[in-house]
Amino acid sequence: MTTAATAAALLPALGATASGAVPACSVAYTVANQWTGGFQGGVVVTNNAAPTTSWTLSFDFAAGQKVTQGWNATWTQSGTTVTAASLSYNGTIATGGQVSLGFLGSWTGGNPAPTAFKLNGVTCDEDGTPPTSPPTSPPTSPPTSPPTGPPGDTAPPKLHVSGNKLVDSTGKQVVLHGVNRSGTEFACAQGNGIFDGPVDDAAIDAITSWKGVNAVRVPLNEDCWEGLPYVPAADGGANYIAAITGWVDRLVAHGITPIVELHWTHGTYTGNSAGCSDVDATCQKPMPDAQYAIPFWTSVANTFKSNTSVVFDLFNEPYPDRATSTSEQAWTCWRDGGTCPGIGYQVAGMQSLLNAVRGTGATNVVLMGGLAYSNDLTGWLAHEPTDPTGNLGAAVHVYNFNTCSSASCWDSQLAPVAAKVPLVAGETGENTCAHSFVDSFMSWLDTHQLGYLGWTWNTWDCSSGPSLISSYDGTPTNYGLGLKNHLASLG
Repeated sequence: MTTAATAAALLPALGATASGAVPACSVAYTVANQWTGGFQGGVVVTNNAAPTTSWTLSFDFAAGQKVTQGWNATWTQSGTTVTAASLSYNGTIATGGQVSLGFLGSWTGGNPAPTAFKLNGVTCDEDGTPPTSPPTSPPTSPPTSPPTGPPGDTAPPKLHVSGNKLVDSTGKQVVLHGVNRSGTEFACAQGNGIFDGPVDDAAIDAITSWKGVNAVRVPLNEDCWEGLPYVPAADGGANYIAAITGWVDRLVAHGITPIVELHWTHGTYTGNSAGCSDVDATCQKPMPDAQYAIPFWTSVANTFKSNTSVVFDLFNEPYPDRATSTSEQAWTCWRDGGTCPGIGYQVAGMQSLLNAVRGTGATNVVLMGGLAYSNDLTGWLAHEPTDPTGNLGAAVHVYNFNTCSSASCWDSQLAPVAAKVPLVAGETGENTCAHSFVDSFMSWLDTHQLGYLGWTWNTWDCSSGPSLISSYDGTPTNYGLGLKNHLASLG
């Protein structure tokens, strides 16, 4: 919180009273849209003083206007005075930096621009031409339909969590729809390079040729990222990191939200449902190992923390429930890690992985799948880790062969989680080479305004993969046609 004394102390340094001096802050105020009784306002604040760690902007309406809804700040109003306070993700404004805010408001009779903008108690000069006030006799109908929300970021959006929604920097809800792009989790550990198929600009253009795709999930291999000795040098360590970073950067350049996730990990597990007996990251393990997974996420978070368009998915498909005796033991292992029944290595629980990410200063949205290969979310809310940034969401994987694969299960197990935190179906599909199941699941997700990504954008046998495409030019399989046509139908 900034006190009046703190604000006053800034004045000498700002030179705000000297003739011709740069003002402490500048404000551009606009009305983006206006209709009978309502309008959409925008405020861009430029900080010309010392950097802030938090801020409060205040201004006064002159004609009784009221703020009814706002984004990118906590908005309050007392009489004619409106106050917008910074949120956890935008409190810092560098010297010369800017922050953009927006709101919906009401008016009667007139809508002149507000006056007396102050940032942390210091008066700003208004920068820009005030909007033209509406006539005293308002029009009988709006020139355009009233907006349903803020205009939104340029793709890909800068994401954070608001309540149970993913939203962009303006507060507009973002629903992620897209595909998984497998290969980067296994090829490097098998001596087969880094990617399975092309990942150049043309390959991304093929993905975006499917109307409505705005996200691609990028699975990673822990040992390849860290360059363990058994991984070919050409495919591991700095070479792997550079290849993944280039892939993620290209996705962002094409307006795609990348979801970076840890898929194959270290640690010997030979218990129930073991995928392999190898200590190396050559298959899916029930939980990530503490020795390697915590440094992995520290490194990944440091690599991508400057871009909040990148989402982190901490661990692909946990299944400690296959190793433990009770569900409570499994959920405790999931959250807390350590020594878990049935698992012979020290486990990195979701809380410790999240701590590793947040310890770098990264505020990126983080997703966490539940038990039973991310198909079981029954204990997710009761064991939800603590996130100091509030940017935490849940992930679920749903296939036709999973236990939770019916609308009644989704209503009872997924809907309660989605009511509390953002929920993304990070993987969905069916192994029939048809799409009737995914059609029904996508329709259920649409009803709840939830996102989903199909498995997988690879040219495999769709009855065993399952695979969305038969060619990297985007030709869909019969199964993939379901996702392609469904996304196109959303408009």
